[in-house]
Amino acid sequence: MEYCILFLEGVITFISPCLLPMLPIYVSFFAGGTHGGNRRKTLGNALGFVLGFTLVFVLLGVLAGGAGRFLAKYQTAVNIVSGVVVVVFGLHFMGLLRISVLNRSLQLNAETKNLGFWSSVLFGVVFSVGWTPCVGAFLGSALMLAVQQGSAGKGVWLLLCYSAGLGVPFILSAILIDRLKTAFDWIKSHYRTINTISGAFLVLVGVMMAAGLMQRLLSALSF
Repeated sequence: MEYCILFLEGVITFISPCLLPMLPIYVSFFAGGTHGGNRRKTLGNALGFVLGFTLVFVLLGVLAGGAGRFLAKYQTAVNIVSGVVVVVFGLHFMGLLRISVLNRSLQLNAETKNLGFWSSVLFGVVFSVGWTPCVGAFLGSALMLAVQQGSAGKGVWLLLCYSAGLGVPFILSAILIDRLKTAFDWIKSHYRTINTISGAFLVLVGVMMAAGLMQRLLSALSF
């Protein structure tokens, strides 16, 4: 169940207002600066990009899970702090709170012509660091859930699921960008509603984490 939650959070991160509008620029990077570039090259670069940010996010998951194991004897306090952090992220996403650091964005220049697989991996690493404030709400939620699990191994799987939720749409978009234009336009025109629903989802998850209900729910659904 927790894996499904984090995959969904990755998808929501992808359609967030600070990331989705930049998608044509990313696809232009993957295609080598042109919109009609070689499809195999575009796909390879997109895969490298996803691999780059996945490596960083998984490393963060290992650290979060390891920290949770160290703090296991303070589980109640960990639950409350983690839950409150996620609730704050949710309120920010709904527009009820303003956290300036989460409103930063990274501007890109789409004139790169020679992006290859390994430079795409590096680009993904840079993305994971430079865009952390933008994706921070849902990435933070994923890391807080990893802390609650108290296992570095579990942290790896949780952040892999989050990265898959964010990465799969990137890869599909790199292949189908022209066909998905209508869908993207619809998402852009409904950002307020999407943000409200996404923020409410985070608030719900945060409240359940703080109350210790998330662990009980996950345990019940594991049978």
